[in-house]
Amino acid sequence: MVGIAVKVVIILASAIALNIIQKKIIPRVIIAGIPKSRVESQDQLSTRSKTMASVLIKVIAIIIWIIAIVMVLGVIEVDIAPLLATLGVASLALGFAAQNIIRDYLQGFFIIMEDWYRIGDWVTIAGMEGEVETVSPRRTVLREINGTMHVIPNSQIKFASNQTRDWARINLYVTVAYKEDISHVYQVINGVCQELKDDPNFETNLTTTPSAMRVSDLGDHGVDICIRGYTKPGEQWGLTGELRKRIKNRFDQEGIEISWPHTKVYFGNTPKL
Repeated sequence: MVGIAVKVVIILASAIALNIIQKKIIPRVIIAGIPKSRVESQDQLSTRSKTMASVLIKVIAIIIWIIAIVMVLGVIEVDIAPLLATLGVASLALGFAAQNIIRDYLQGFFIIMEDWYRIGDWVTIAGMEGEVETVSPRRTVLREINGTMHVIPNSQIKFASNQTRDWARINLYVTVAYKEDISHVYQVINGVCQELKDDPNFETNLTTTPSAMRVSDLGDHGVDICIRGYTKPGEQWGLTGELRKRIKNRFDQEGIEISWPHTKVYFGNTPKL
């Protein structure tokens, strides 16, 4: 009887020790092996690794305790065959009932491990667009620009479009009248872009100086000019608006006409009166 008690204590103590060890080892393994983004801060990396480690620690702890319980039952000579059969049926039923939850956790683990998106990113996932408020192994929470909150189970996320990762780009089109001198228009636009880059309020968010890249189209109402420049992620919208405003003001000063939809009507050879 004493021998059985000693074996049970050893098994339980071993399970406790293994859990303590894995709680110390798993976070280190995660930090060493997790893919790192070159623009990811130390705090972001720490948060991501802690989330992944917590999931793995819980899963491994469950496995350790299941094995320990089975070993204890074997030591005290409990016939575990009927129990295993019952557990097998119960696990099968539970598996069918909880398969979506399991999928959520599995997909969430890979989303976090592969760093698809982070809190504060602006993304489109599962047909929803918004700012990421929460990323957990079970779900992702987005907030639309109008305040609407979307809670999305991770199993529903098959792909993600991230507009605020690593870098972003100004992609602005300006249409001027056909009568305008395009070379002069280029000079004016590039001058405005340089002023924006030199502005202390905006220079740190612009990674390159925007410029007029090309004539993108000869449209029905005017000449379309493409303006591009690289920015820090998430800053492209505000900088595009500021650049658009400055170009409008400078065009007004220079007398450059911004084209708008209009139609000229010809009546052919009109008889003289």
